[in-house]
Amino acid sequence: MSTVGIIMLVHTALDRAEQVIRHWVANDCPVVVHVDAKVARKKNDAFRAALSDLPTVLFSRRHRCEWGTWGIVAASQSAAELMLDKFPKVRHVYLASGSCLPLRPVKELRSYLDARPRTDFIESATIADVSWTVGGLDEERFTLRFPFAWKRHRILFDGYVRLQRRLKVRRKIPDGIVPHIGSQWWCLTRQTLSTILQDPGRANYDRYFRRVWIPDESYFQSLVRLYSANIESRSLTLSKFDFQGKPHIFYDDHLQLLRRSDCFVARKIWPHADRLYETFLNDAASAMKGAEPNPGKIDRIFSKAVERRTRGRPGLHMQSRLPHEGWENGFTAAPYSVFEGFSELFEDFEEWLARMVGGNVHGHLFAPERVEFEGRQATFAGALSDSPQLRDYNGRMFLTGLIWNTRGERQSFQFGPRDSQYITWDMAKDPNAQISVISGAWAVPLYQSNRNFAEIRAEAARLQKIESDHLALLRSKQAKAKVRIWTMADFIESPMENLQAIIDEITAKAPQRLIEAPRMVNLDGFPQFLQNLKNQGMHPYLMGDFPNGSEDRNKPQSRRKPYVVR
Repeated sequence: MSTVGIIMLVHTALDRAEQVIRHWVANDCPVVVHVDAKVARKKNDAFRAALSDLPTVLFSRRHRCEWGTWGIVAASQSAAELMLDKFPKVRHVYLASGSCLPLRPVKELRSYLDARPRTDFIESATIADVSWTVGGLDEERFTLRFPFAWKRHRILFDGYVRLQRRLKVRRKIPDGIVPHIGSQWWCLTRQTLSTILQDPGRANYDRYFRRVWIPDESYFQSLVRLYSANIESRSLTLSKFDFQGKPHIFYDDHLQLLRRSDCFVARKIWPHADRLYETFLNDAASAMKGAEPNPGKIDRIFSKAVERRTRGRPGLHMQSRLPHEGWENGFTAAPYSVFEGFSELFEDFEEWLARMVGGNVHGHLFAPERVEFEGRQATFAGALSDSPQLRDYNGRMFLTGLIWNTRGERQSFQFGPRDSQYITWDMAKDPNAQISVISGAWAVPLYQSNRNFAEIRAEAARLQKIESDHLALLRSKQAKAKVRIWTMADFIESPMENLQAIIDEITAKAPQRLIEAPRMVNLDGFPQFLQNLKNQGMHPYLMGDFPNGSEDRNKPQSRRKPYVVR
């Protein structure tokens, strides 16, 4: 008779549970099965009848098992008492679930435990020493009462917790007990398990843990510290949890991953993973490894999976992260450049910039009339449309999609106070954004227009207010973009030097010296235009310190540094 007995807690997929039970029994392991009391009597009777040909399979008294409640502990206790009573040669008792699957030959597990006859394998750590309690309670799970099921009566659960906190309720922990927590899937020696179940103080311990939250993760984990002479604080069962504390489910494509773990048992196996069941329940296909169980060998893969789910790839917004602010792991996928006021000040700026840095140089992507893609295309990468209505349906995702669809190629576009402004804060917070601003340059098209001056004055006041608010965002402490801001007057004093600084930043890996510059618009009469705005009661301060319009208009031209190099 085997020295290893299996307790199996079953509540669903009874056909798979039967398959695994027959595998254990075929390898001389007695099995005690607990069927959740929530399983219909008809299904339970059929399940028992299907296993009636196996004399070493027994069924324990049924309890209602609900996550986070005492029923799971009670089920483990009943099954363990029956195991110890009916199978006296069993030395180790292994607790498993109906969704557990042996990964290595049973005789290898038996040899491993025979070499460690006095060792208890149970994850047992104090609250202060663990970091895996997700979305729940730490010390309070032991000091408050939890009479309501968290999943079935969430409102009552939360309300009763708040009431106890308000009343400063604190339960007394039984003398000698130091609360520990850990995985519920343990493998204990007969000596330790029988001492726990036969302890004279068990009634007191059971009464206390009955109102502890998730007692199946703390009852045996705490009591084993009183009686075990040799504890290995780890589980021989591979069970992984995601960032929300929910168990990972293993599918057929996890076959090689499970093999690499070297663990004896894994949960939770998808009941329709036919390939896993066919592979691991065939001892002939499983080589004897003799290796120490080491789930840490695959921890890196699970950590990467958690990171991919919660953070993902920069600039790729997915269902699992989109509703959560800050989960997008970067607003955009790659660096891009935003130019404000340049296409207004220079006649051929887009064509010049394309020659200097390559990549795609767009016009005003957020212009109210249309999306000005490079070459004024009607559609662009990723089937992005030039329709302003489609763009404005979700402007944030429009920019994110543009950068994602063209990653690997630098994107540059124009922006200004005439454009839709809902994207400004996102760009200011984006470390991938390189934003260069010539403040006040929006006045140049107004200066060149043939509109009534009253209309020009009203429009200038509106645009200046928009740009002023925009600049405040760019200068805020929360802004993470690479921002350069010049007044228009400052920029035209040395345009070549300022342009060189921008190009150097874009082409940092292959810097180039500018030998040409874009053509600046004719600004003759522009100072007088600004003075006229002042005379009409509008103060155009964002342009900087332009000379008074009554001065000789040629003087600023003569003092300006030349910037075209040939």
